[in-house]
Amino acid sequence: MNILPLLILCSLSLGLVFLAVFFWWVKSGQHEDLVTPGIRVLFEDAPVPPKPEPQSEQDNKKTQNQTITHE
Repeated sequence: MNILPLLILCSLSLGLVFLAVFFWWVKSGQHEDLVTPGIRVLFEDAPVPPKPEPQSEQDNKKTQNQTITHE
C-alpha cells in the first residue's frame, strides 16, 4: 500500500507530459490540414526509373547467370 501514492504521482505526471506534448503539437500546426490526408491515397506515385543496361559482355553474362527461371 505504500507504493500507491508513488504510482498515482507517476501516472499523473505522465498524463501531464502527454497533455503538454499534445498542446505543443496543436500550437505548431500539426492538425491544421484536415483535407489532404484523406485524399493523399488518390495521388499517383512517382514513376520508378528504369534499370540501366549492362555496359560490357561480362556484365551481360553476369546478369544472365543471376536470373532465376521458374519452369
